[in-house]
Amino acid sequence: MKYKAIIFDLFGTLVDSYSVQGYNRYLKEMASALELPEEDFSKLWRDTIYERGIGIFQTTEESIRYICNKLKASASEENIEKCNQIRLGNTRKALTPKNGAVDVLKKLKGLGYTIGLITNCSADVPLLWKNTEFFHLFDATIFSASVGLKKPDTQIYNLACKQLGVEPTECLFIGDGDSNELSGAFQVGMDAIMIRDPNEMDPYRIVEVDWKGRKIENFTEILDLI
Repeated sequence: MKYKAIIFDLFGTLVDSYSVQGYNRYLKEMASALELPEEDFSKLWRDTIYERGIGIFQTTEESIRYICNKLKASASEENIEKCNQIRLGNTRKALTPKNGAVDVLKKLKGLGYTIGLITNCSADVPLLWKNTEFFHLFDATIFSASVGLKKPDTQIYNLACKQLGVEPTECLFIGDGDSNELSGAFQVGMDAIMIRDPNEMDPYRIVEVDWKGRKIENFTEILDLI
């Protein structure tokens, strides 16, 4: 086999990206639950994505309380929990596999490949991971909020390789390209491929990239590449 391990991104790759409209809508719902101005809450939520992504805020409640304090608002515990449940509900829904994703992962494992995940995420994703269809399909899962590292930091790719027991040159990384993840994978010696669904609607991405490397449109193409 050309590769020993195949490592996947999560959002925009194995599951759909949030749409811009959908992301804005659920931030509005969270602000409403806290009885805070939507614009002020949304700005601070977006401004603290780094803190959530590397686990400075270890729970969604911590992030919510920080924003309330910054806005000098005294939200009730009931409203904080209501806001937290809105976030968890949206994340739970967001972790629904894309069509074909689970089948391809099972086929790759059946072919003898080691399967890894590296995702930039907040603490709610590892909290909910055990209840997803993906849980038993991965040999290593690297959640940025759990390890204190984010893509494209080279350390996060090397950590995945260590857990999988492979060298970076033995890995194929597949992702939608957000946060410069593909160039980060390439930098440590992995092959990297962008996957983009041409029918994706209004995706919310933190960093848009112009990837010059290989690109595919669906999961079945992965089986042709290996």
